[in-house]
Amino acid sequence: MANNSILSISPKKILVCQLRQIGDVILTTPAIQLLHEKFPQAKIYLYTEKKCAHLLEHNPHIYKIIPLDKKKLKNFWDEVKFYYQVAKHDFDLIIDFQQLPRSRFVALFSKAKIKLTYTPPWYNRLFYTHWTNSLPGYAVYSKLSILRLLGIQPQIIKPQIYLTPEEIAWAKDYLTSLTANQYQIITFDPTHRRITRRWPTEHYALLGKLIGQKFPFTKIFLLYGPGEFEVAQKIYSSDPNVFILPQKILSLREMAAIIHQASLHIGNCSAPRHIAVALDTPSLIILGATSSSWTYPDPKKHKDISLGLACQPCNQNTCPHVNCLKQLTPEQVLSQSIDWIKTILTPSD
Repeated sequence: MANNSILSISPKKILVCQLRQIGDVILTTPAIQLLHEKFPQAKIYLYTEKKCAHLLEHNPHIYKIIPLDKKKLKNFWDEVKFYYQVAKHDFDLIIDFQQLPRSRFVALFSKAKIKLTYTPPWYNRLFYTHWTNSLPGYAVYSKLSILRLLGIQPQIIKPQIYLTPEEIAWAKDYLTSLTANQYQIITFDPTHRRITRRWPTEHYALLGKLIGQKFPFTKIFLLYGPGEFEVAQKIYSSDPNVFILPQKILSLREMAAIIHQASLHIGNCSAPRHIAVALDTPSLIILGATSSSWTYPDPKKHKDISLGLACQPCNQNTCPHVNCLKQLTPEQVLSQSIDWIKTILTPSD
């Protein structure tokens, strides 16, 4: 039910549902932190897709991660059995940040007293007991606004990723093996599965070369995932003296450890930008279809650039021209950010 009064509850088990995407799961960590502070006696479970779970390991506010492995759910009955097993944990409180079918069914099977979400369309209301409107603003703030009914006020908090000392040491050793330890590292995230969020490959290649000319004490580490090596290879080939191309696909936590070692992250509106914020690495993000609501509001450390066309932001996944990205040149990006970059980067001794 829609209600603005504070709910009276002292839960022992809380289930937070955020199945995907990787960036959105990272942005859920502040909510988990504040839930832990509000209900220190409660065990907090995170229900998320298997591909996202790895990145949330070692989070001290999470009691247990329940991973959804879609490959193991061969048919409808496998899915129903899995949702029922999740619901059997006897949760007192369920918070669903997405309202996807695979979280709605868990809510349906659960006997939790409170099933909280953002205001749902009429056809989803039977799955939940309480809801409220989410507030606009930075994505974390918007997520936290759903928790107002629990007495948790929305605020600006950075997401969190907890790396181990061993992972940090691995990143340092890996960069040393690539003879990059004597340089300041900039990470580039030039890929995205959505064309409306992917700045052209040739633009990244030229931007990297321009940065290399302005900041010769830097090296640019190219990030890529499965099926994206050719994009990274093309950029690397444009100037091997500027770019570093790892010959293996890094795991999410390995990628995070490299971003942690970087002085600056530059890329598309994708998960690595949120990893950078979580690990306190400054970021410069090139926006196409998406808005600044994904940008952490600290202009000294986090900046985004867009062409500012009348159609931006459209939040669409397809576009017949993608002028917002194609017409935003590397020269424009550098000229708009050069002074800011100088405050981030300092020459090596």
